[in-house]
Amino acid sequence: MYKIKDLQEFISGEIDKEIGQLYLASPKNLYEPVGYALAMGGKRLRPVMVLLAYNLFSEKIEKGFPAALAVEVFHNFTLLHDDIMDHAEMRRNSPTVYKKYNENIAILSGDAMSIMAYNYLLQCNTSALAPLIQLFSQTALEVCEGQQYDMDFENRTNVSISEYMNMIRLKTAVLLACSLKLGALAANAPDRTADLLYVFGLNLGIAFQLQDDLMDVFADQDKFGKMIGGDIVSNKKTFLLLKALELSDSQTKSRLEGWISKKDFNADEKIIAITDIYNQLNIKEITESSIDEFYQLALDVYEEIGLADETKAELLQLANLIMNRDH
Repeated sequence: MYKIKDLQEFISGEIDKEIGQLYLASPKNLYEPVGYALAMGGKRLRPVMVLLAYNLFSEKIEKGFPAALAVEVFHNFTLLHDDIMDHAEMRRNSPTVYKKYNENIAILSGDAMSIMAYNYLLQCNTSALAPLIQLFSQTALEVCEGQQYDMDFENRTNVSISEYMNMIRLKTAVLLACSLKLGALAANAPDRTADLLYVFGLNLGIAFQLQDDLMDVFADQDKFGKMIGGDIVSNKKTFLLLKALELSDSQTKSRLEGWISKKDFNADEKIIAITDIYNQLNIKEITESSIDEFYQLALDVYEEIGLADETKAELLQLANLIMNRDH
């Protein structure tokens, strides 16, 4: 079995090769932005998950590269379009694609990326090609559903926690789950094992997003890599905010809603005020408890996966890395 660090190096090398070809491709204004988006880097978490799952059933790891590239290109396509919708000017300390080029170029390059992802999938040498494409298509549609719910929530004041949990399942968790199952299907794994890997990834993905919500407020600014409190400033419906609204007495709820509705405010003052409310309501501890709940569900499924402990050890290591991250 390969270590996670090895898999990161493998997929980074493959992505670099693809970037090189994209910068040479024509028309330049279609393919160069794709290369630029991929070159922004990131943790490459999803393609590593594809390769890790593939490696559970095969040592010929290079045969898992097409599925891993499909997931990474698709993920970056969603980020490219998200940045346009969110009017985000920076990603990973670089100008977003639409800011570096223009909005029309970014839209079209994103469209191209979504199609390129399927071309990579078609290179997979597996007897499960139809289920593999069906899974990928369903996941792609679910990610779009999650993004739409997220945008709908911006204009709603009555979002429930159950609605929010469904949104993060669709927007974030299903792609992590898909990454593991995709790797398993590409390696012709048994259906039950592939399904268990999906459920493992789904629970891990929900824990991952809840942890993201938590870190946006309580992370170490120097390690987090972006402004602490960004979700608070933008009134983003996170688990923390929704739980605070649920638990607040009338006076505290009125203060929260006052900050949410205020158009003209000092960002630092707003972050401090709402964080104080979170502290009063023990929101940090409540969120940590929910994260632990989904992480434990993932670990329970991990125990069901019918592989030797030494074979699936890196899967557990990946889960630990995700849950112990500080940025």
